[in-house]
Amino acid sequence: MQAKNRTVQVLRIIMPIVAIVCIIVIPPLDLVPLLITPLPDTIQAQIEDGVERGLDGVIVYVDQAGKPPAFYAAGWKNKMTREPANPHALFKIGSIHKLYIATAIAKLVSDGRLSLDDTLASLLPELKGRIENSDDISLKMMVQHRSGIPNFTDDEAWDWFAPQTDETKKLELILDEPADFKPDARYRYSNTNYLLLGLILDKVLGYSHHQYIYNEILAPLGLTNTFFTLNEVDIEEVVSGYWYGYDDDLRFLGGSMIATAQDVGLFLRALNDGSLLNDEEQAIYTLIYEYDHTGWVPGYHSIARYHDDIDTVVIQFVNTTGGETWGVANIIGGKATGISTILYNRILRILRR
Repeated sequence: MQAKNRTVQVLRIIMPIVAIVCIIVIPPLDLVPLLITPLPDTIQAQIEDGVERGLDGVIVYVDQAGKPPAFYAAGWKNKMTREPANPHALFKIGSIHKLYIATAIAKLVSDGRLSLDDTLASLLPELKGRIENSDDISLKMMVQHRSGIPNFTDDEAWDWFAPQTDETKKLELILDEPADFKPDARYRYSNTNYLLLGLILDKVLGYSHHQYIYNEILAPLGLTNTFFTLNEVDIEEVVSGYWYGYDDDLRFLGGSMIATAQDVGLFLRALNDGSLLNDEEQAIYTLIYEYDHTGWVPGYHSIARYHDDIDTVVIQFVNTTGGETWGVANIIGGKATGISTILYNRILRILRR
Protein backbone atom coordinates (compact mmCIF):
# COMPACT_ATOMS: atom_id res chain seq x y z
CA MET A 1 0.00 0.00 0.00
CA GLN A 2 2.87 2.37 0.86
CA ALA A 3 4.49 1.63 -2.51
CA LYS A 4 1.22 2.39 -4.27
CA ASN A 5 0.84 5.68 -2.41
CA ARG A 6 4.40 6.66 -3.34
CA THR A 7 3.65 5.85 -6.98
CA VAL A 8 0.55 8.03 -6.91
CA GLN A 9 2.53 10.87 -5.36
CA VAL A 10 5.25 10.58 -7.99
CA LEU A 11 2.68 10.58 -10.78
CA ARG A 12 1.04 13.68 -9.35
CA ILE A 13 4.41 15.43 -9.64
CA ILE A 14 5.48 14.02 -12.99
CA MET A 15 2.28 14.22 -15.02
CA PRO A 16 1.94 18.04 -14.94
CA ILE A 17 5.59 18.28 -16.01
CA VAL A 18 4.96 15.85 -18.87
CA ALA A 19 1.94 17.90 -19.93
CA ILE A 20 3.97 21.10 -19.98
CA VAL A 21 6.74 19.45 -22.00
CA CYS A 22 4.19 18.20 -24.52
CA ILE A 23 2.73 21.68 -24.90
CA ILE A 24 6.16 23.21 -25.43
CA VAL A 25 7.75 20.53 -27.62
CA ILE A 26 5.00 18.70 -29.45
CA PRO A 27 2.90 20.71 -31.93
CA PRO A 28 -0.82 20.03 -32.40
CA LEU A 29 -1.45 16.93 -34.49
CA ASP A 30 -3.07 18.95 -37.27
CA LEU A 31 0.22 20.83 -37.76
CA VAL A 32 2.44 17.74 -37.93
CA PRO A 33 1.84 17.01 -41.65
CA LEU A 34 2.96 20.50 -42.60
CA LEU A 35 6.05 20.17 -40.41
CA ILE A 36 7.18 16.84 -41.86
CA THR A 37 6.08 17.14 -45.50
CA PRO A 38 9.11 17.35 -47.85
CA LEU A 39 9.82 20.84 -49.09
CA PRO A 40 8.46 21.61 -52.56
CA ASP A 41 10.78 22.99 -55.23
CA THR A 42 9.32 26.50 -55.27
CA ILE A 43 7.89 29.15 -52.97
CA GLN A 44 4.77 29.27 -55.13
CA ALA A 45 4.14 25.57 -54.56
CA GLN A 46 4.68 26.05 -50.83
CA ILE A 47 2.13 28.83 -50.41
CA GLU A 48 -0.39 26.94 -52.55
CA ASP A 49 0.03 24.08 -50.08
CA GLY A 50 -0.70 26.55 -47.28
CA VAL A 51 -3.99 27.48 -48.94
CA GLU A 52 -4.89 23.81 -49.28
CA ARG A 53 -4.36 23.47 -45.52
CA GLY A 54 -6.88 26.17 -44.62
CA LEU A 55 -5.45 29.61 -45.35
CA ASP A 56 -7.73 31.83 -47.45
CA GLY A 57 -4.91 33.71 -49.09
CA VAL A 58 -1.15 34.21 -48.92
CA ILE A 59 1.10 36.97 -50.25
CA VAL A 60 4.90 36.70 -50.15
CA TYR A 61 7.49 39.28 -51.17
CA VAL A 62 11.15 38.27 -51.39
CA ASP A 63 14.03 40.74 -51.82
CA GLN A 64 17.31 38.87 -52.23
CA ALA A 65 20.41 41.01 -52.65
CA GLY A 66 21.53 41.07 -56.28
CA LYS A 67 18.22 39.79 -57.62
CA PRO A 68 15.00 41.51 -58.74
CA PRO A 69 12.25 41.36 -56.09
CA ALA A 70 9.97 38.33 -56.36
CA PHE A 71 6.20 38.35 -55.77
CA TYR A 72 4.04 35.35 -54.92
CA ALA A 73 0.33 34.95 -54.23
CA ALA A 74 -2.11 32.07 -53.74
CA GLY A 75 -5.73 31.73 -52.68
CA TRP A 76 -8.15 34.61 -52.46
CA LYS A 77 -8.03 38.35 -52.04
CA ASN A 78 -11.82 38.17 -51.59
CA LYS A 79 -13.28 34.69 -51.42
CA MET A 80 -16.87 35.90 -51.64
CA THR A 81 -16.32 37.54 -55.04
CA ARG A 82 -13.75 34.86 -55.99
CA GLU A 83 -11.13 37.52 -56.62
CA PRO A 84 -7.71 35.82 -56.59
CA ALA A 85 -4.90 36.90 -54.28
CA ASN A 86 -2.91 39.84 -55.61
CA PRO A 87 0.70 40.28 -54.42
CA HIS A 88 0.37 44.06 -54.85
CA ALA A 89 -2.83 44.47 -52.81
CA LEU A 90 -3.06 46.51 -49.61
CA PHE A 91 -3.00 44.60 -46.32
CA LYS A 92 -3.49 45.43 -42.63
CA ILE A 93 -0.03 45.09 -41.10
CA GLY A 94 -0.96 45.42 -37.41
CA SER A 95 1.99 45.80 -35.04
CA ILE A 96 4.57 46.07 -37.81
CA HIS A 97 3.67 49.76 -37.55
CA LYS A 98 5.75 49.87 -34.34
CA LEU A 99 8.90 49.81 -36.48
CA TYR A 100 7.81 53.07 -38.10
CA ILE A 101 7.04 54.68 -34.74
CA ALA A 102 10.42 53.61 -33.31
CA THR A 103 12.12 55.03 -36.41
CA ALA A 104 10.38 58.38 -35.90
CA ILE A 105 11.45 58.39 -32.23
CA ALA A 106 15.08 57.74 -33.21
CA LYS A 107 15.04 60.63 -35.68
CA LEU A 108 13.50 63.09 -33.21
CA VAL A 109 15.91 62.07 -30.44
CA SER A 110 18.78 62.66 -32.85
CA ASP A 111 17.32 66.09 -33.68
CA GLY A 112 17.22 66.95 -29.98
CA ARG A 113 13.45 67.32 -29.92
CA LEU A 114 13.12 64.32 -27.61
CA SER A 115 15.35 62.57 -25.11
CA LEU A 116 15.25 58.88 -24.29
CA ASP A 117 15.28 59.90 -20.61
CA ASP A 118 12.19 62.12 -20.91
CA THR A 119 9.50 60.84 -18.54
CA LEU A 120 5.90 60.12 -19.40
CA ALA A 121 4.82 62.67 -16.77
CA SER A 122 6.91 65.41 -18.38
CA LEU A 123 5.80 64.56 -21.91
CA LEU A 124 2.10 64.09 -21.14
CA PRO A 125 1.55 65.83 -17.77
CA GLU A 126 -2.21 65.38 -18.05
CA LEU A 127 -1.65 61.68 -17.39
CA LYS A 128 0.29 62.22 -14.17
CA GLY A 129 -1.63 60.37 -11.48
CA ARG A 130 -3.69 58.50 -14.08
CA ILE A 131 -0.88 56.13 -15.11
CA GLU A 132 1.07 54.65 -12.21
CA ASN A 133 4.80 55.47 -12.06
CA SER A 134 4.51 58.08 -14.82
CA ASP A 135 7.31 60.10 -13.13
CA ASP A 136 9.67 57.15 -13.50
CA ILE A 137 8.67 55.78 -16.91
CA SER A 138 11.06 56.99 -19.59
CA LEU A 139 10.54 57.33 -23.32
CA LYS A 140 13.05 54.52 -23.87
CA MET A 141 11.12 52.19 -21.55
CA MET A 142 7.93 52.74 -23.53
CA VAL A 143 9.65 52.05 -26.84
CA GLN A 144 11.13 48.84 -25.41
CA HIS A 145 7.95 47.62 -23.66
CA ARG A 146 9.61 47.93 -20.26
CA SER A 147 7.27 50.54 -18.78
CA GLY A 148 4.91 48.30 -16.83
CA ILE A 149 1.91 50.11 -18.33
CA PRO A 150 -0.98 47.65 -18.81
CA ASN A 151 -1.87 46.55 -22.33
CA PHE A 152 -5.27 47.92 -23.31
CA THR A 153 -5.92 44.98 -25.66
CA ASP A 154 -5.71 42.65 -22.62
CA ASP A 155 -8.53 44.48 -20.85
CA GLU A 156 -11.72 42.44 -20.51
CA ALA A 157 -13.69 45.30 -22.06
CA TRP A 158 -11.59 45.24 -25.24
CA ASP A 159 -13.37 43.75 -28.25
CA TRP A 160 -11.18 42.91 -31.24
CA PHE A 161 -14.28 42.48 -33.40
CA ALA A 162 -15.69 45.97 -32.88
CA PRO A 163 -14.42 48.93 -34.96
CA GLN A 164 -11.42 50.30 -33.04
CA THR A 165 -10.44 53.77 -34.20
CA ASP A 166 -10.97 55.97 -31.09
CA GLU A 167 -7.58 56.41 -29.39
CA THR A 168 -9.14 58.07 -26.34
CA LYS A 169 -11.37 55.07 -25.63
CA LYS A 170 -8.40 52.74 -25.94
CA LEU A 171 -6.44 54.77 -23.39
CA GLU A 172 -9.36 54.94 -20.98
CA LEU A 173 -9.23 51.17 -20.57
CA ILE A 174 -5.97 51.39 -18.61
CA LEU A 175 -6.19 54.77 -16.85
CA ASP A 176 -6.12 54.52 -13.04
CA GLU A 177 -5.21 50.85 -13.26
CA PRO A 178 -2.26 49.42 -11.29
CA ALA A 179 1.00 48.93 -13.13
CA ASP A 180 1.96 45.44 -14.25
CA PHE A 181 5.42 45.94 -12.72
CA LYS A 182 7.84 48.68 -11.73
CA PRO A 183 9.41 50.65 -14.58
CA ASP A 184 12.30 48.83 -16.29
CA ALA A 185 11.91 45.80 -13.99
CA ARG A 186 11.19 43.51 -16.93
CA TYR A 187 9.73 43.25 -20.43
CA ARG A 188 6.06 42.88 -21.28
CA TYR A 189 4.61 43.69 -24.68
CA SER A 190 1.98 46.42 -24.37
CA ASN A 191 0.16 48.16 -27.21
CA THR A 192 -0.51 51.02 -24.80
CA ASN A 193 3.16 52.02 -25.00
CA TYR A 194 2.86 52.77 -28.70
CA LEU A 195 -0.52 54.44 -28.32
CA LEU A 196 1.18 56.83 -25.89
CA LEU A 197 4.20 57.26 -28.15
CA GLY A 198 1.87 58.35 -30.94
CA LEU A 199 0.32 60.98 -28.64
CA ILE A 200 3.79 62.15 -27.59
CA LEU A 201 4.91 62.48 -31.20
CA ASP A 202 1.79 64.49 -32.07
CA LYS A 203 2.45 66.87 -29.19
CA VAL A 204 6.15 67.35 -29.88
CA LEU A 205 5.61 67.84 -33.60
CA GLY A 206 2.54 70.02 -33.31
CA TYR A 207 0.86 67.95 -36.01
CA SER A 208 0.02 64.31 -36.73
CA HIS A 209 2.91 61.89 -36.49
CA HIS A 210 1.32 60.14 -39.47
CA GLN A 211 2.28 63.12 -41.60
CA TYR A 212 5.79 63.16 -40.15
CA ILE A 213 6.27 59.51 -41.07
CA TYR A 214 4.92 60.17 -44.56
CA ASN A 215 7.29 63.12 -45.03
CA GLU A 216 10.46 61.92 -43.31
CA ILE A 217 10.38 58.14 -43.69
CA LEU A 218 8.10 57.03 -46.50
CA ALA A 219 8.62 59.82 -49.06
CA PRO A 220 12.44 59.57 -49.12
CA LEU A 221 12.05 55.86 -49.91
CA GLY A 222 9.39 56.48 -52.57
CA LEU A 223 6.81 54.46 -50.65
CA THR A 224 3.38 55.52 -51.88
CA ASN A 225 1.42 52.42 -50.84
CA THR A 226 1.60 52.78 -47.05
CA PHE A 227 -1.27 54.34 -45.10
CA PHE A 228 -2.36 54.80 -41.50
CA THR A 229 -6.13 54.51 -41.83
CA LEU A 230 -8.77 52.90 -44.02
CA ASN A 231 -10.14 56.36 -44.78
CA GLU A 232 -7.08 57.06 -46.92
CA VAL A 233 -7.56 54.14 -49.31
CA ASP A 234 -10.07 52.59 -51.66
CA ILE A 235 -11.49 49.75 -49.58
CA GLU A 236 -11.68 47.58 -52.69
CA GLU A 237 -7.87 47.66 -52.86
CA VAL A 238 -7.59 46.08 -49.39
CA VAL A 239 -7.32 42.32 -48.98
CA SER A 240 -10.35 40.82 -47.22
CA GLY A 241 -9.56 39.25 -43.86
CA TYR A 242 -11.22 36.16 -42.40
CA TRP A 243 -11.52 34.28 -39.15
CA TYR A 244 -10.96 30.57 -39.65
CA GLY A 245 -14.25 28.79 -40.39
CA TYR A 246 -16.26 31.99 -41.02
CA ASP A 247 -17.05 33.99 -44.16
CA ASP A 248 -17.40 37.45 -42.54
CA ASP A 249 -15.16 40.03 -44.22
CA LEU A 250 -13.08 41.77 -41.52
CA ARG A 251 -11.74 44.56 -43.73
CA PHE A 252 -14.05 47.17 -42.27
CA LEU A 253 -12.98 46.97 -38.62
CA GLY A 254 -10.23 49.56 -39.07
CA GLY A 255 -7.57 50.09 -36.44
CA SER A 256 -4.47 49.14 -38.40
CA MET A 257 -1.76 50.58 -40.61
CA ILE A 258 -2.11 49.40 -44.22
CA ALA A 259 0.55 48.70 -46.83
CA THR A 260 1.60 46.49 -49.70
CA ALA A 261 4.12 43.74 -49.09
CA GLN A 262 6.62 45.52 -51.34
CA ASP A 263 6.33 48.79 -49.41
CA VAL A 264 6.95 46.98 -46.13
CA GLY A 265 9.85 45.10 -47.70
CA LEU A 266 11.50 48.25 -49.06
CA PHE A 267 11.13 49.97 -45.69
CA LEU A 268 12.59 46.96 -43.86
CA ARG A 269 15.54 46.70 -46.26
CA ALA A 270 16.33 50.40 -45.78
CA LEU A 271 16.00 50.12 -41.99
CA ASN A 272 18.42 47.20 -41.90
CA ASP A 273 21.01 48.30 -44.45
CA GLY A 274 21.45 51.80 -43.01
CA SER A 275 20.11 53.72 -45.99
CA LEU A 276 17.07 55.09 -44.12
CA LEU A 277 18.79 56.66 -41.09
CA ASN A 278 22.02 58.59 -40.69
CA ASP A 279 24.75 57.17 -38.44
CA GLU A 280 23.52 58.89 -35.27
CA GLU A 281 19.89 57.96 -35.89
CA GLN A 282 20.90 54.37 -36.61
CA ALA A 283 22.87 54.16 -33.38
CA ILE A 284 19.86 55.42 -31.42
CA TYR A 285 17.50 53.02 -33.19
CA THR A 286 19.79 50.07 -32.48
CA LEU A 287 19.76 51.06 -28.82
CA ILE A 288 15.98 51.17 -28.51
CA TYR A 289 14.21 48.66 -30.76
CA GLU A 290 14.26 45.58 -32.93
CA TYR A 291 14.72 45.36 -36.70
CA ASP A 292 11.83 43.09 -37.65
CA HIS A 293 8.29 42.48 -36.48
CA THR A 294 5.08 40.51 -36.81
CA GLY A 295 1.57 41.90 -36.95
CA TRP A 296 -1.84 40.57 -35.97
CA VAL A 297 -5.37 41.91 -36.11
CA PRO A 298 -8.45 39.74 -36.72
CA GLY A 299 -8.24 38.36 -40.23
CA TYR A 300 -4.66 39.44 -40.84
CA HIS A 301 -1.30 37.94 -39.84
CA SER A 302 1.92 39.46 -41.16
CA ILE A 303 5.61 38.68 -40.78
CA ALA A 304 8.36 41.13 -41.82
CA ARG A 305 11.96 40.03 -41.33
CA TYR A 306 15.43 40.58 -42.72
CA HIS A 307 17.72 37.54 -42.75
CA ASP A 308 21.35 38.56 -42.61
CA ASP A 309 22.77 35.13 -43.44
CA ILE A 310 21.23 35.26 -46.92
CA ASP A 311 20.90 39.08 -47.17
CA THR A 312 17.20 38.69 -47.85
CA VAL A 313 14.00 40.41 -46.79
CA VAL A 314 10.94 38.16 -46.66
CA ILE A 315 7.46 39.59 -46.09
CA GLN A 316 4.51 37.23 -45.66
CA PHE A 317 0.84 38.24 -45.43
CA VAL A 318 -1.87 35.72 -44.55
CA ASN A 319 -5.52 36.84 -44.52
CA THR A 320 -6.80 34.15 -42.14
CA THR A 321 -6.46 34.07 -38.35
CA GLY A 322 -7.88 31.92 -35.59
CA GLY A 323 -8.55 28.22 -35.57
CA GLU A 324 -5.76 26.07 -36.95
CA THR A 325 -4.03 28.93 -38.71
CA TRP A 326 -2.50 30.74 -35.73
CA GLY A 327 -4.90 31.44 -32.88
CA VAL A 328 -4.96 28.00 -31.24
CA ALA A 329 -1.32 27.36 -31.99
CA ASN A 330 0.83 25.95 -29.24
CA ILE A 331 4.03 27.43 -27.92
CA ILE A 332 7.37 26.29 -29.34
CA GLY A 333 10.49 27.97 -28.02
CA GLY A 334 8.37 30.70 -26.47
CA LYS A 335 6.73 31.75 -29.73
CA ALA A 336 3.29 31.05 -31.11
CA THR A 337 3.34 28.54 -33.92
CA GLY A 338 0.67 27.73 -36.47
CA ILE A 339 0.26 27.16 -40.18
CA SER A 340 1.20 30.75 -40.99
CA THR A 341 4.46 30.69 -39.01
CA ILE A 342 5.42 27.21 -40.18
CA LEU A 343 4.76 28.31 -43.76
CA TYR A 344 7.15 31.25 -43.35
CA ASN A 345 9.88 29.04 -41.92
CA ARG A 346 9.51 26.59 -44.79
CA ILE A 347 9.85 29.43 -47.31
CA LEU A 348 13.13 30.36 -45.60
CA ARG A 349 14.32 26.77 -45.93
CA ILE A 350 13.55 26.87 -49.65
CA LEU A 351 15.50 30.12 -50.03
CA ARG A 352 18.48 28.82 -48.06
CA ARG A 353 18.49 25.57 -50.00
